[in-house]
Formats: sequence, C-alpha cells, structure tokens
Amino acid sequence: MTEEIIIAGFGGQGVLSMGKILAYSGIMQDQEVSWMPSYGPEMRGGTANVTVILSDDRISSPILTEYDAAIILNQQSMDKFEAHVKPGGVLLYDPNGITRHPARKDINIYKIEASKEAANLGLPKIFNMIVLGGYLKVRPIVELENVIKGLKKSLPPRYHHMIPDNEKAITRGLEIVEEVSLV
Repeated sequence: MTEEIIIAGFGGQGVLSMGKILAYSGIMQDQEVSWMPSYGPEMRGGTANVTVILSDDRISSPILTEYDAAIILNQQSMDKFEAHVKPGGVLLYDPNGITRHPARKDINIYKIEASKEAANLGLPKIFNMIVLGGYLKVRPIVELENVIKGLKKSLPPRYHHMIPDNEKAITRGLEIVEEVSLV
C-alpha cells in the first residue's frame, strides 16, 4: 500500500500540522514516510501545502506530480491541484471560500463543512482535525489509535491539554464528511 497525498490551503489552517500528524501516524504503524512542506514567506494567509507519502515499501522520491488524494482548503489550491488527482483518486474539500467546486467525474469527491463545524463548536483551532477525521473516514490508511499517538508526538507538550478536543474533532470529522455526486 502506498498513499500519496497533497494537503493544501492557507497558512494558519493547520495544513502542515495535518501532514505532520499523518506522517507520525504512519511511523507509528511502521510505514515508510515522506513529509515535504511548501509555503510562502507569509506567516498566515499565504498559501501552504504539504505532500505526505505513506508506504509499506521504500519511497523512491518525495517529489510528486500526481496524487492519490488531495485535501483542498481554499480556491487557489483547488485551481492548482484538482487536475493532479489520479483518476480513481480522492478529492476532499471544505466548501468555505470555494467559488468553483470540483467538477471531475473520474475521481471520488467528498466535502466536509469543517470550518462551519469548528465555528459551531467554538473551537476554530480544531478545524484541521475535523478535516483529518473526514479524510480518515474516506481513506482509513492509518488506525485512529496511531493518529492519537501521532498527535501527541507532533504537538509540543504545552499543547497536550488540547488533545481531548482534537480527538473529538477527528471523531466529528468521521461523522460529517459527505460524498459529492456529480451527475
């Protein structure tokens, strides 16, 4: 099994953290892992993306041009990466701020109202964990217990008090992700 993933959005949305948690989760499952971030010079508001590869075999290169899955969190990323999802792959997106929704019929498209849900819960910082939960529902490539271990590994100890909220967010994401059917 090899899963090649792009996670893309604005800086400050937890894009890189989500990728790091996935990478640590793969390590907890004894998988080979690649985590390669890319971001602009802006701290927040600039574009950011990360490629993550999880594999049972050695990874020959972290450089990807096509992806098994794309997690898209803004319109610029939709415009840039939708075309690079492999046929039969998955595109998961939060519709907040998306003006042109995905239109490909050769991929599986899912949406998750993560920003809306995080706002409803009064916990905007858990947005990315809701998205991660939705992704893991669609592509259960790592076990939930390893995601929690990855979360503990990637968060500095001063933020470990937030782990229960993050666990709840992942569970909520599992519940609210929806398949989009294009007719």
